[in-house]
Amino acid sequence: MALPIAPFRPRLFNALQGYDRARFAKDFAAGLTVAVVALPLAMAFAIASGLKPEAGLFTAIIAGFIISALGGSRVQIGGPAGAFIVIVYGIVERYGVGNLIIATAMSGVLLFLMGLFKLGTLVRFIPISVIIGFTNGIAVLIALSQVKDFLGLTVPKMPGDFFGILGALYGHLHTVNWWAVGVAVVSLAIVIGWQRWLPSLGPKVQFSGKLSTVPGSIVALVVATLVVGVFKLPVETIGSKFGGIPAALPAFQLPNFSWESARFLLMPTITLALLGAIESLLCARVADGVIGDRHDPNQELMAQGAANFVTPFFGGMPATGTIARTMTNVKSGATSPVAGMVHALALLLVILVAAPLAGSIPLACLAAILMFVAWNMGEWREFAHLKNYRMPYRVTLVAVFLLTVIFDLTVAVEFGIFAACITFIYRISSLSRAERLGASDEVELAGRGEQMQAWRLYGAIFFGATKLVEELEDHLPPHTLVLDLKNVIYVDSTGAEALENLVRTCRKQGVRLVVSGLINQPHDIARRTGLLELITAQSPDDLQPDVAHAIEAAVAGLPPRPDDAAEMGYSGA
Repeated sequence: MALPIAPFRPRLFNALQGYDRARFAKDFAAGLTVAVVALPLAMAFAIASGLKPEAGLFTAIIAGFIISALGGSRVQIGGPAGAFIVIVYGIVERYGVGNLIIATAMSGVLLFLMGLFKLGTLVRFIPISVIIGFTNGIAVLIALSQVKDFLGLTVPKMPGDFFGILGALYGHLHTVNWWAVGVAVVSLAIVIGWQRWLPSLGPKVQFSGKLSTVPGSIVALVVATLVVGVFKLPVETIGSKFGGIPAALPAFQLPNFSWESARFLLMPTITLALLGAIESLLCARVADGVIGDRHDPNQELMAQGAANFVTPFFGGMPATGTIARTMTNVKSGATSPVAGMVHALALLLVILVAAPLAGSIPLACLAAILMFVAWNMGEWREFAHLKNYRMPYRVTLVAVFLLTVIFDLTVAVEFGIFAACITFIYRISSLSRAERLGASDEVELAGRGEQMQAWRLYGAIFFGATKLVEELEDHLPPHTLVLDLKNVIYVDSTGAEALENLVRTCRKQGVRLVVSGLINQPHDIARRTGLLELITAQSPDDLQPDVAHAIEAAVAGLPPRPDDAAEMGYSGA
């Protein structure tokens, strides 16, 4: 049997058909705009993850180019994402940067295989309550991780766990740098107010409309860097902490690999792959809704896999689709993946030409930018709307949120999916029911209700709903049982086994079982499990196409009643 392999066909191939100079001009402008937005975010995400700032830039360049060139979306922009900060920081703290390279590369292999074997659509089955829960939890952790640089605290090494972070922040509050606080507050005010206040000034300020298209994060970055540099403010910068950013292409690096370390990296690898798949496909779906297109989820996962396999060996970190940069790309008029490739090449040019200037960027400004990103990342209104949902949804969302914040993202996702599965099983089992048919229904028992019963089953007969069949088995009629399954949409192997046990119990107690209405999937599994053969073993009339024929066959097989026998004898005389 051939495996369902997805074809490898990047969206770029289709996008370049009929490509002209006008479209290139739009893609070129969009790519430059996205590069401006990506520049501060890439460095901020890397620093928050416990890495050097160039790791974020290398990821935006290499992974961004690969994802755009090989992806299944026309406008998706790939690169480092805030969702990875907590996971990457934990891996670096526990296993080191070398093992982060291994985990990222292995997650790339998993992502590529998920796309290759057409598992792109399965990611959509993760409930929205789980996605909102861990997204809000990650947003809280991102904001919490930036408090140190926002306040300019002197903390030798920040722990990775929630209570450890709180303890470290509380224990070093006496080291607050008020100059850093001032830079951070002003930067946050600029980021929040730039696009909101400037357009409202209208004709009062010349070029206000064009200036509002410049991202507030870039404005804050420029203003904070100039103020700190001109007035020589005593705040920590990229240069003072990391020694600046190298003005050169990243070099290939191969970490020390051992199966012992790979064994411990299994769960972080799965978490990186799962989160990367969720983030990228959700981002692509949002973009589809705006541009009226439909992405190829399997091709997108293969592109994400290729990017995450290659990038870590050149000093990068995990990458995925990014909603903020993708929406910037869409609003800037991008028409094809060429825009994403231009964005990557523009960032490369920045590294080669303007890397020395990045050393003066204050960390307090980057902390303010990430605070803003964390706020926009969370779906905070969902907490206020929880009262509108059922208890399982509320419990799942809040539990995943708290587990993400207090314990670990992996634990939170595992619990969320488990809770969602249990809830789904309960819901489906509650929809399955059995209904006794009588004279008021479309069937007529010919007045033989004391000798036979007719039941109609609804829903699905699976491992969570076999109790319906077991209750019929415990209360069998004296002579004949008619079972109508026309409204049963699904039967699993456990349900088929329960029906087989019902057939055997009826035979043992001398009760005839007539089954009707088996169609589609229930009929197929009944054939494959031998249930059809077991039902018709004594008589082919025990399997009927509909309930009316089943009742007719059942009544025909009933023994004559005493009154019927007396009447027949009298008429015979």
